[in-house]
Amino acid sequence: MEINQSSVTTFILLGFSKLPQLGILLFTLFFIIYSLSIVGNLLIVLLVVADHCLHTPMYFFLVNLSCLETCYISTILPRMLASFVTEDKSISVYGCMTQYYFFGFLASTECYLLAMMSYDRYLAICKPLHYASFMNGKLCLQLAFTSWISGLLTNTVVTAFLLQLNFCGPNEIDHFFCDVYPVANLSCSNTHLVKLATFILGFMSIGIPFLLTMTSYIYILYTVWQMKSKKAQQKAFSTCSSHLTVVLFFFVSLLLVYVVPETERLKELHKIFSLFYTVLTPMVNPIIYSLRNREVKEAFFKIVRKYSNIVL
Repeated sequence: MEINQSSVTTFILLGFSKLPQLGILLFTLFFIIYSLSIVGNLLIVLLVVADHCLHTPMYFFLVNLSCLETCYISTILPRMLASFVTEDKSISVYGCMTQYYFFGFLASTECYLLAMMSYDRYLAICKPLHYASFMNGKLCLQLAFTSWISGLLTNTVVTAFLLQLNFCGPNEIDHFFCDVYPVANLSCSNTHLVKLATFILGFMSIGIPFLLTMTSYIYILYTVWQMKSKKAQQKAFSTCSSHLTVVLFFFVSLLLVYVVPETERLKELHKIFSLFYTVLTPMVNPIIYSLRNREVKEAFFKIVRKYSNIVL
């Protein structure tokens, strides 16, 4: 697939250029967020791989999520951080399409993966006696593979439509990364098919996984509510509420940007909504999904003690 002949060869990502006085502060903030996201997600992968006690379906999906989010946030933040330092906000058309392709692929995959994780928790809490027989190694691999392939296929179609557009100017994108709607709005071609495909496939990769995730959580919360032990209820509700908060932030912000029809008011808020699912979620997920878990803490201190003894 090749981009059609266009007079524009580079785009300008305006990002947060309307706030030049906050450049140093924004660079520091995003650098800290990026560092915490990378360290947190890689730490989860290291702990799960190193500790055999964590070789369970739940942590298998968490490793997938952590690997995904390490790549996911790296498609956007390094380029944005570099622009704060060099003040060079230009990006080639091919570079822009490549950034969107990998971002869209990983974002779609995360939606499917979160739905698979919610199904795993549904079986564990609502069908505990059948959990081991249902959620075996083969099913885990199939669910994870389905998530990655589904994300790849849906975004490949959208990107294929995007690559057919001509760009004749202007070339300024009022966003901090190359997203499908801001890029399509700069085209001098007919963008009806691109936007229609984005809406339909956006609902398939965001709306359907969101509905499946919410359905799983409704059954989970209902089961927890019926528990006789108040202590068990409080513990389960605390865990579920934390997970549900992050899932809601991620899905709702995605739905507002890709599925809800564009309005002038929402157009102004798209950049803010985008921060939730591109920057904040990869940083918060390691804390919510793993680093608060007793098993992960035990695995962490076990490795610390092991290497401390080797050093001493």
